Amino acid sequence: MNLTIPAAVDSAAETFGEQAAIAEPDGPGLTFAELQSRVRRIAGAFIASGIEPGDRVAIWSPNTHHWVLGALGALYAGATLVPVNTRYTGPEALDIIERSGARALLVADHFLGVDRLAALRTAAAPNQEDDSLGRLSLIVGMPVGLSPAGSDTGRPPRVEWAEFERRGAGREQAAVARAAAVEPGQVSDILFTSGTTGRSKGAMSAHHQSLNVARAWAECGQVTQADRYLVLNPFFHSFGYKAGILVGLVTGATIVPQLVYDPEEAMRLIAAERITVLPGAPTIYQTILDHPARSKLDLSSLRLAVTGAAVVPVALVERMQSELSFDTVLTAYGLTEAVVVTMCRPGDDPKVVATTSGRATAGFEIRIDSTGEILLRGPNVMLGYLDDPAATAEAIDVEGWLHTGDVGKLDGEGNLTVTDRLKDMYICGGFNVYPAEVEQVLARLGGVADSAVVGIPDERLGEVGKAFIVARSGSDRALTAEDVIGYCRERLANFKVPRQVEFRTELPRNPSGKVLKRQLREESR
Repeated sequence: MNLTIPAAVDSAAETFGEQAAIAEPDGPGLTFAELQSRVRRIAGAFIASGIEPGDRVAIWSPNTHHWVLGALGALYAGATLVPVNTRYTGPEALDIIERSGARALLVADHFLGVDRLAALRTAAAPNQEDDSLGRLSLIVGMPVGLSPAGSDTGRPPRVEWAEFERRGAGREQAAVARAAAVEPGQVSDILFTSGTTGRSKGAMSAHHQSLNVARAWAECGQVTQADRYLVLNPFFHSFGYKAGILVGLVTGATIVPQLVYDPEEAMRLIAAERITVLPGAPTIYQTILDHPARSKLDLSSLRLAVTGAAVVPVALVERMQSELSFDTVLTAYGLTEAVVVTMCRPGDDPKVVATTSGRATAGFEIRIDSTGEILLRGPNVMLGYLDDPAATAEAIDVEGWLHTGDVGKLDGEGNLTVTDRLKDMYICGGFNVYPAEVEQVLARLGGVADSAVVGIPDERLGEVGKAFIVARSGSDRALTAEDVIGYCRERLANFKVPRQVEFRTELPRNPSGKVLKRQLREESR
């Protein structure tokens, strides 16, 4: 069994050869043999650019074949991958890049109207004497085909993708030597996830762990080389990277990346590409089921859906099976620190699928402690948080149990049901939102004396944020909801921005002064 991602790239080329590895809409198709060749060339380009084993390579770009090549090329060269959320603002992305100590950055030239590199340089400018970006020695512009690249005169200068790839020509053997030196226990990736303090933490995984969770996911879904997998989940997320790219690599399934989710375009791709595997958050299936164009398109190729990250109504599962022709609908539970923990299995009753997250997978043990918290232990628990031994020790106890912060219960068959959250995190459109981070931003808004943010139900996104604001007395003018939302929108990714604002004279608190968020949630519901 291949225990490093470079070895998995080589094995896939040998096993699946001329079978399609990537079928990108309006882009080049790549067989597994071609994928290996391009990955080796990109690895050679990293080597030629001075990237050493163990260096961190950040990618801030949407789902394209360039992301796959850049990520696998970095890993093949012995580097560590640091995916960056494409919804992040310049300051948020800069924080990840600087704290990870990234030496290289692959960044979308211009995507959805935002020049990301310009946003980074703007965010860095107040703290830099010049226009350099921390430890970065290499910046590569990733073409996405939506807009032309913006101008850039900063340091280090941006290298365009085609020029970067040319650097790797003739260095394939150096790349192969680098790949052979990668160890299974070496850190493959650092995925950042917010904490309740509002400060993100980088969860580190080893090569063998990343591959193990991909294999476990594929085994539960019975994914094979006959499958064609529409990857709607962003590659920067473990759902798109480990349960997407790596699943394709270890099974021979063809991945079809979608640049930006649009339900009608997704349905057109399903019909045109004969998609069989379609994972996503519940809202994805809801938008497809309710779309007026659905009846005009042939979606009969679909066989496997995997969902989670929110409550899944039994009726939705039944509709997915009866109206979308899915043979198998599975739910799962995971977190960045462990990726795939539990998953339903083919043949499970629709009620089990809808009301539980299935049984342990990937070698995990699960138990519920006296407070109801879900604890995990197994070979695929993260190595720890980057440069944060205190947070690591708090998360993983001396017996190796990872404390998830989620409350749940196990039935007699071992199926896990997540019933609550010890922490105040809520899930908006499949993305975790930590209120403390939003509250820290609100604390810097003039006129705000106090704030609390909670998640409230939303029919389309599952949950959205609601901000309760206590205005500061003596302000020049009264704050409005538009002020609050606009301020957040400039400083936070869209999924973190509160959708509702309520002004109060005071917030409910317990005797120790802690805000009673449960009360606020109940009042909002």
